[in-house]
Amino acid sequence: MIDFFTAPTPNGHKISIALEEMQLPYELREINFDQEDQKKPDYVKFSPNGRIPTIIDRDEGDFAVFESGAILIYLAEKTGQFMPSDIKGRSLVMQWLMLQMAGVGPMMGQAFVFLNYFPEKIPSVIDRYKNESARLLGVLDKRLGEAEYLAGDYSIADMATYPWAARFDMLGLDGQGLPNLLRWLDLVGDRPAVETGMELPPMISADERIERAKKMLVK
Repeated sequence: MIDFFTAPTPNGHKISIALEEMQLPYELREINFDQEDQKKPDYVKFSPNGRIPTIIDRDEGDFAVFESGAILIYLAEKTGQFMPSDIKGRSLVMQWLMLQMAGVGPMMGQAFVFLNYFPEKIPSVIDRYKNESARLLGVLDKRLGEAEYLAGDYSIADMATYPWAARFDMLGLDGQGLPNLLRWLDLVGDRPAVETGMELPPMISADERIERAKKMLVK
């Protein structure tokens, strides 16, 4: 059994999708940002950065894993699913996973913050992150014109990238000129495990999400 600590965010949804895809038994434990659960000692002792998601694998001596990319790799290796065993195939998955971790997630995340949550609007900063997000979506589109999924076959790289890429419209971006990305979003989004994972825990309204984020920025 896996204890899964999460909240309704793209990084959390990566792991709920993976757990559903891999059909692993898990207990969902929602972290309440309003109550600052992520900063409490009982949580930080196994998630040192005080962020979500985190898992505790009870079948492996209560082994804790934090950071969403590390969790995806751990689960893929634990189950032998969605990660090739050959060195080139594994490297391809890792490359696209790292692009999400180092590029797509941080850039889109900052764009969300400065566009929707930050108390002052700074056009040059908003443009910087929106433009970089748009560029990265173009990188994904080009790749998806060459392959059905990011690493060829469906993998943890797709699970990591989908929850972020699926929200591109929240940045005021459109899908014009990104036909391959839109094809992939439909393809991945129609998977039953993805549909379920994207609702665990259920997303809060956009207005509520903005208000919560604004509170966190001033703490």
